Amino acid sequence: MNQTVNISPAAATNTPLHVQANMTQEQWRQAIKFDNVDIGWIVMSIGMAVGAGIVFLPVQVGVMGLWVFLLSAVIGYPAMYLFQKLFINTLAESKKCTDYPGVISGYLGKNWGIGLGILYFLMLVIWVLVYSLTVTNDSASYLHSFGVTKTHLNNNVFYGLALISLLSYIGSKSEKFLFKISGFMAVTVLLLVAVMGILLVPQWSFANITPVQDWGLMLKNAIITLPFTLTSILFIQSLSPMVISYRSHEKSIEVARYKATRAMKIAFTILFVIVFFFAVSFTFAINQAEAKHAMELNISALAMIAHYFPGSWATIVGIVINIFAVVTSFFGVFLAFKEACRGLAMNVLERKFETHAINTKLVDKFTTVFIILVAWGAVALNLPILSFTSICSPIFGIVGCLIPAYLVYQVPSLHKYKGTATNLIIITGVLLCISPLLAFI
Repeated sequence: MNQTVNISPAAATNTPLHVQANMTQEQWRQAIKFDNVDIGWIVMSIGMAVGAGIVFLPVQVGVMGLWVFLLSAVIGYPAMYLFQKLFINTLAESKKCTDYPGVISGYLGKNWGIGLGILYFLMLVIWVLVYSLTVTNDSASYLHSFGVTKTHLNNNVFYGLALISLLSYIGSKSEKFLFKISGFMAVTVLLLVAVMGILLVPQWSFANITPVQDWGLMLKNAIITLPFTLTSILFIQSLSPMVISYRSHEKSIEVARYKATRAMKIAFTILFVIVFFFAVSFTFAINQAEAKHAMELNISALAMIAHYFPGSWATIVGIVINIFAVVTSFFGVFLAFKEACRGLAMNVLERKFETHAINTKLVDKFTTVFIILVAWGAVALNLPILSFTSICSPIFGIVGCLIPAYLVYQVPSLHKYKGTATNLIIITGVLLCISPLLAFI
């Protein structure tokens, strides 16, 4: 007969995971079995990261040079792994895990919750606008280029409304339905990017690798490149909905934490291997002058790769990668943005009403309508939102690095996460905050 073991919180950090979860070893093995929810969140996380970063990172690397990128990667990728793991732990430890503002409110109070909720909201709204504009303009451009339409549909405001409404409807459906769509797109994009990286190998030339001339300038450029490096495999936007999903599926916090961390590790490893290889392969194949020309013309890495392959194969593959990457990223940001909006709304409503008196289903519906209107407004006005994406670097630094680190030092139940890893996260957060400023010095 199975027996459960009760332990005190003080001893939890020195005991096996199954004991921390108050389970037997057999119960623990059954609880952490890999299932469709795990696969779904892995591909959703990959889809979140396979957005503009994977398309434009190689051009940035080509301009700055391989050595700058490698230094940026040495700083950024380990730190990114650590701060995403810490982000999961701070969310999973929360007694109330329904949304990011709610988690912060539980730790630091409602005023902190709404303040950081607004910051989190700003980070996500920028990416919602970016992906809404990109998917609308690019799809209209492709339809026109292939002769499907006589005019660019993005000039019609109702095309944008219809497209955003359709994507939002899909994003609001069940997890399983969304996982199937995003999973197919994310896997397709990754495979195509990996194949493109391999096809570039015959074009490699060591003459394209510029030597290091100024170590101080290299360090500065590495910090400037840091946001590009992180964005290429960053999926912090999907971590909050992922942890909340696991908490809703699992009775044990320890099981939810373990499964969320495992999904993050797998997604991180897959993204790192493929994106790092693609960026390095691109840098060996393209010289710095060509990369600078591409940046001046705002041409993506995929557009430059088309130069190496005759015919339309590379063009078609580039279109598939662009559309699939942007759509999967839109779904990931949509989930996170919906959760952030819901959290802010609940924070405000709970100040006036009892929680049980609030119609949460109605709040969810109004939240979805709000997201559609915000995205449609950006599409209708055709806002130059890409010029503001640099704002995300310091917000990533604050929300993803500095706030979780602050919680570790401020909240007694999180003191166990103090150490070298947290200090590295703090340094990375500061670098992300100052990175946009260095570009102007």
